Amino acid sequence: MADFKTHIGTSTALGLVYGGAAYGLFQVPPQTCILAGALCGVSGMLPDVDSKSGRPRRETLAFVSAMVPILLVDRLRSLGVAPETAVLVGALGYLLIRFGLGFFLRKYTVHRGMFHSLPAAVIFGELAFLLASGDDWRLRLYKAGGVTLGFVSHLVLDELYSIHWNFGWVRLKKSFGTALKVFSTKSIWANVSTYGKLALLSYVVFYEPGWVQRYQNDRAERWQRQAIPQSSEEVVAGWVPKETPQNVQETASQLLDRLRR
Repeated sequence: MADFKTHIGTSTALGLVYGGAAYGLFQVPPQTCILAGALCGVSGMLPDVDSKSGRPRRETLAFVSAMVPILLVDRLRSLGVAPETAVLVGALGYLLIRFGLGFFLRKYTVHRGMFHSLPAAVIFGELAFLLASGDDWRLRLYKAGGVTLGFVSHLVLDELYSIHWNFGWVRLKKSFGTALKVFSTKSIWANVSTYGKLALLSYVVFYEPGWVQRYQNDRAERWQRQAIPQSSEEVVAGWVPKETPQNVQETASQLLDRLRR
């Protein structure tokens, strides 16, 4: 199993590549690239939030309880919530995550459970999308992708470290297959709970206020740029050469009107 430094080092390196590639190839705003890269870096700790050892869980909870309220406050303000209310909600979120979630994780989770799974990676990515602010849904999706990438890097490393090479022989440890999985073989309830959260968040993300409207607006703008003139005269003027006799142009317009009816 990879240790804490290996996980955070790998996800940080991926975050640098993730942010740099978006800036260099797609001219994404630099502040967005930095934030997405940072989210990727720290998300390499997220699967170990169910760890029974002290440091991974403590560091992960400290990050989540600090980062989530910051994103939440900015998100609420962008939706028109009063600044005082947004700050109060952020403070409440910190307390709930730092102490409430911490107690729940210690009490009801097992290490290498469904927190170490691909559905969990998608869930955390969807939460990041909902918390991220901004009018451009593509930039929000980009930030959420950083969280998912960092999360998945942790799972991949755990699986790689479950393979032991010994003088050319490959030996699989007992932990092999327990990180990069899509369902649990030990707990049906864990599967029901995880996929229930995944379905609920997927529904909220898809039908989130503003998401569908912005998509429709983008599509309408693209259609508008490519729109065909509405009047028959404009259509004929674009298709028929200018030197064509006037009576031929009028006949073409009349035929087009009949076809439209």
